[in-house]
Amino acid sequence: MIVDDSFIDIVADKIDAGIRFGDIVEKDMIAVRIGPDVPLCVVGSPSYFEKFGYPQNPRELSSHRCINYRHLRTSGFFGWEFVEDGRPLQARVEGPLVFSNTELLLDAALAGHGLAYTYENYALEHIKAGRLERTLAQWCPTFPGYYLYHPSRRQVPPALTALIAALKYRA
Repeated sequence: MIVDDSFIDIVADKIDAGIRFGDIVEKDMIAVRIGPDVPLCVVGSPSYFEKFGYPQNPRELSSHRCINYRHLRTSGFFGWEFVEDGRPLQARVEGPLVFSNTELLLDAALAGHGLAYTYENYALEHIKAGRLERTLAQWCPTFPGYYLYHPSRRQVPPALTALIAALKYRA
């Protein structure tokens, strides 16, 4: 098992299967849903909101301290995407910190250094405990959940067949 946030080519690297969000699985792969859809969220610490207030819409993020996530493979930032009246809306954000690790991104938000944009499942524990608060929830999109994907083959290895059966999502 390899845990890697970068987009690797499982065929070229001779890997039996991978796990990605459904919207980024290559079309020539067999994809099996293994989790529910995942909402995105903007979170900050109570101390951050006390000091800087809550943005009322994504456009107001330009006046907030936002913590960015940088993709290692592309060196690009994870886009802050929202939905307005059913249409996509990109928010351009800036801030003092950039990470390529979700745990560090959340640690910085927990410490009050800014707002973080992340998948809700990563922040949910902190939200439930009151260490982080959501904002702009009505603007945040939901993405297709996790899928296990593998190349199309006549014979799927027995171990992969067992893994698929164990992980297959049942709503």
